[in-house]
Amino acid sequence: MTTTVAIGSDEAGFALKGRLVEELRSIGCEASDFGCYSADPVDYPDVALAVAQAIARGEHSRGILICGTGIGMAIAANKVPGVYAAQVHDPYSAERARASNNAQIMTVGARVVAPELAVALLRIWLQTEFQGGRSEHKVAKIAQAERRILEAGTEVTATKGR
Repeated sequence: MTTTVAIGSDEAGFALKGRLVEELRSIGCEASDFGCYSADPVDYPDVALAVAQAIARGEHSRGILICGTGIGMAIAANKVPGVYAAQVHDPYSAERARASNNAQIMTVGARVVAPELAVALLRIWLQTEFQGGRSEHKVAKIAQAERRILEAGTEVTATKGR
């Protein structure tokens, strides 16, 4: 299991971030806190990008981002090449984010997911590894498209089939 997890939130997720840090410590993981550090307003893209860049640099293998819905954090984190962030809201999405999609970052909405559920989702997500299988070529296709976009500086046309 991952031993150090990058974690960050905006002010809407500040209290839940504290609860998830406690949970990480209780299961033997260290939390590397990227902010915010109070309930004062912050711009969530700043926190999301900092966590995602740490993942992309290989400083952490997993990250957790919390905002009001989890949506904004996922959108911002997914702008960093090589990073896959998935919004999770139930046990199935937490498990599939890792098993099928190889998401390194889990995003959670503090205004839509109860703290007890968020703790359960965290545990599921941390215990799940990428399974490859039927999803492996799909995840590889995403990575390939990302490389082509970065190299060409243009959009990529979708391809059918494998």
